[in-house]
Amino acid sequence: MTTSLRFAPSEDPFVVEQGGFYRRWLSMIDDVDELEAVVAQLGGTTQDEWVPVWRAAGVGHEEKGDALSKAGDIEGARQAFLQAKTYYAIGRFPGEITPLKAEISAECARAYRKACEHLDPPLEIVDVACQGQTIRTHFRAPQGSGPADPAPAVLIMCGADVFKEDRGWAGEMALEQGLASLVMDGPGTGENPFPWDPSSVEAWIAAVDHLAGRPEVDAGRIAAFGISRGGYSVMQLAGTYPGVVKAVVAIAGHPFGYRMSEEEMRTFVAARNDRATFVFGEPGGPPSFPTWSKEREEDIFSRWALSELGILENITQPVLMINGKHDHLAPIGNIYFMLENGPVTGREARVYPDAGHCAFKHYREWAPESFAWIRRKLGEKPAA
Repeated sequence: MTTSLRFAPSEDPFVVEQGGFYRRWLSMIDDVDELEAVVAQLGGTTQDEWVPVWRAAGVGHEEKGDALSKAGDIEGARQAFLQAKTYYAIGRFPGEITPLKAEISAECARAYRKACEHLDPPLEIVDVACQGQTIRTHFRAPQGSGPADPAPAVLIMCGADVFKEDRGWAGEMALEQGLASLVMDGPGTGENPFPWDPSSVEAWIAAVDHLAGRPEVDAGRIAAFGISRGGYSVMQLAGTYPGVVKAVVAIAGHPFGYRMSEEEMRTFVAARNDRATFVFGEPGGPPSFPTWSKEREEDIFSRWALSELGILENITQPVLMINGKHDHLAPIGNIYFMLENGPVTGREARVYPDAGHCAFKHYREWAPESFAWIRRKLGEKPAA
């Protein structure tokens, strides 16, 4: 349905297009015409003009879900609740930055819990302990998995402005491949209290350790999957905890170690600054994203790049990297950098020439294949 939309790598919230602002949620929207109609109602992006529009759309679907649930149409209700969740999630963007955003975030979580009430196997809400704090996560495991027959597993890593409620589809695809899954908000977002800092890899390590300690999970067969900022995090985790993480799928991700040309840097900084013109919080408040510069990007590179962290050589497990060629937030050079460094074999990539950040235009191809790839790379349980 969404393939007819024009492509433009942008952050314009007043236009629905492939590669644009709504790329984050397009694959979760059943009716793009409805989405465009809601967008047409927007008078601005500050929360007074943004949240009520998306809340109204979410309430409509949630009320429909309640009615279908009461009538016994469990599957119809689930789909309606998922639509409500997605509209609330757009209203929350880019996160719980004000009390009003926190309110609609809670509504998003409520609608998602309703959508998951009748899942089989069930969704388990798990608090993962890390350094005296807890991170709320979502866990599912294949039916019948346990100490006698543990399943391979995957940690599903969220990014900067899409939370775990928006990655339920990834847990479903993992189950279809016989994989247990743990879905976790990225540091600094949702119900992950750790700040976004290179040291926050400890939160991901704690999540992997939790998976490894579960009776449903084969501790020797754990992979990680991440999108956008999560695509970076999966690589950082792979290089930091290589003995436990056996395979990784990175959708986009930045910075790995690729140094942009002067022209690429100018384009990259301009795209970041375009994004910084929008205010999604209170009227008169600051931009919701920081302004950018070459100097800022170079500072981030020095603190975050896999090459600068000294962990690049540790990434020897199977790696699958996916992105669109016209990514304005995570330059495609990151993929080529990883292909040009490291082991001779074991690294695979798919670059879509007609897509942008995360290649969401081709989600229905790369998403299920990513989990099938993980299942193949984790293989069968080693003989005793």
